[in-house]
Amino acid sequence: MEEIADWRDKIDEIDVQLVTLINERARCAIEIGKIKKQNNMEIFNPDREQQVFTNIFQHNTGPVSDNAFLKLFKQIITTCRNLEK
Repeated sequence: MEEIADWRDKIDEIDVQLVTLINERARCAIEIGKIKKQNNMEIFNPDREQQVFTNIFQHNTGPVSDNAFLKLFKQIITTCRNLEK
């Protein structure tokens, strides 16, 4: 049981890192949103979204599937896009 506790502690540490990184990504999106507003640009850019997915898939070495990352990042992107507005 101690082994499971050790793995769970590691997961908890990683979760904190993920929260930090997602919030950092969100802050970047907010800044991009400000620039887009200043330049009368559309918030949604399908080409950029595809670039993000391509980048993720190129760096995915598993065990998480590309499809699972696609679903996860769609939610992250939607959340960040809403912050851009």
